[in-house]
Amino acid sequence: MRASHRNFVVIASAILFFGLFFAPQALRADASSAIQSAQHQINAGNYTGAISTLQAAVAASSSNADLYYWLCRTYYEMRDWNNAVEQGEKAVSLEPKNSLYHQWLGRSYGGEADRDRSFSDAKKVKSEFKLAVSLNPSNIAARRDLEEYCLDAPWIAGGSKDEALEQVTAIAAIDPIAGHLARALYDREGLKNPDDAENELRQVLAAKPKSPDPYFEVADFYRELNKPADMGTAIDAAAQVSPSDPRLAYFRGVAAVLANANLPDAERDLKSYLASTPDRSDWPAHAAAREWLGRLYEEQGKRADAAEQYREALQLEPKRKEAKTRLEKLEKSQ
Repeated sequence: MRASHRNFVVIASAILFFGLFFAPQALRADASSAIQSAQHQINAGNYTGAISTLQAAVAASSSNADLYYWLCRTYYEMRDWNNAVEQGEKAVSLEPKNSLYHQWLGRSYGGEADRDRSFSDAKKVKSEFKLAVSLNPSNIAARRDLEEYCLDAPWIAGGSKDEALEQVTAIAAIDPIAGHLARALYDREGLKNPDDAENELRQVLAAKPKSPDPYFEVADFYRELNKPADMGTAIDAAAQVSPSDPRLAYFRGVAAVLANANLPDAERDLKSYLASTPDRSDWPAHAAAREWLGRLYEEQGKRADAAEQYREALQLEPKRKEAKTRLEKLEKSQ
């Protein structure tokens, strides 16, 4: 009996040791697998599915900060600001020195502040962006977020052209192409100097980036400047780099509507973009595509179709001023 008892103790101890040793590794592997699955779901626009995947993983591994970070990002895509903030705060509480976590918490505070028109939340946005930059000075996206905040916010909420310019200078030292884009934004929004902004855009095109993203940003700048021909140049350059990028359809459609040319092709492109892409924060919004379809139908004299698109745009984003103004004009004229 004593020998059997000793064998039982040895076996039990071994089971306990291996359980303690391998369990954390297994949990990390499970969390990593869940995050990969959730990323695929997010990229496909299946945000509710991603939430379910991540919540199930949290139930098994409640101390994994990355799970809360991805929950924050998913809720952000759903514009569920309260839950995005809650999950982002959990992520930074577990890993307070992670730049990316603070950046996305700042973005989530931004959504909440915009919804509630809250100065206190707005100040949290700037605080998180500054912390993200200090934790990782090479985080260009966080620097751009901080620049945009400093340009957009009133001084009472921390807006500052000088601080925005500091970010422009820092970005240019890290990545010249990103620096030109940051400077273009500063020139246009901070200095109200579109000519200098255009000069920065031309330097971006001359640098021939290997990613389509800078070309799309240039195209969007030219959209703001109402220059469809220059938009077309940037779009063609993006197509050379990434000919199958779904965003090409959106920008081609917008450029055609601005130029009031090839409207049937523009309609096809905008509808294709809506049908083939998820509504995601880092791509042109579906509400914007709806608004441009409305403008297209107005050009064609299809007033009822235009009004329908503006209503769809406002259902997605109730604060779209242009869509609201155009819809009100159509309704009054009827």
